[in-house]
Amino acid sequence: MSELDRIAERYARRDAGDRYSLLRPEVWQMWQERQRALLKLLATRPGQPGDWHATEVGCGAGGNLLDLMRVGLRPEHLTGIELLPARLAAARAALPERVRLLAGDASNADVAPGSQDLVFQSTVFSSILDDALQQRVAAAMWRWLKPGGAVVWYDFTVNNPRNRDVRGVPIGRVRELFPQGRLTACRVTLAPPLARAMPWAYSFFNAIPLLRTHRLVLIER
Repeated sequence: MSELDRIAERYARRDAGDRYSLLRPEVWQMWQERQRALLKLLATRPGQPGDWHATEVGCGAGGNLLDLMRVGLRPEHLTGIELLPARLAAARAALPERVRLLAGDASNADVAPGSQDLVFQSTVFSSILDDALQQRVAAAMWRWLKPGGAVVWYDFTVNNPRNRDVRGVPIGRVRELFPQGRLTACRVTLAPPLARAMPWAYSFFNAIPLLRTHRLVLIER
């Protein structure tokens, strides 16, 4: 079984229920925090959003691509890549037809070298347990970028002892994957178990940087 097959199998075992619903107080607080940090990063990028070309690795049901359209990116300038057929179908149903969606292995995706202003990944690399596949996907993402383009990275940095299907990706590993990149990183997202247990205290605990388990990183080429 290939690592891609194992990833699909691991996702199939998950029964998240409504754990990631934006109607849950801890989820909308995580989302709002990340969006604020992301918008600050995007505001520093050159040019106008309507001219940017962007690709997301692991686009899921299309939520992040919808957010990029709200920022001003044009549907025909967006590409989403997704391994899981059910998620790809959900993205196709949610997104305009002009958004290009690709199925399968991102490391072999049909994205032209030097064509993208931004390449996104959100909690994808923590689901790739094979170092070689991580490296291939990262190399593809870097290859797609225009000179001056950037990878936008969001992932958690610590291991979850209750979930052996994922592993944290520390900032040192991000540097290994993109050795030529210039990194700007910030800690975001209160540790999800704590956020779920006490959503009413999200802001209080999130003020302690060590309790934030994810990093949002801009990796400039």
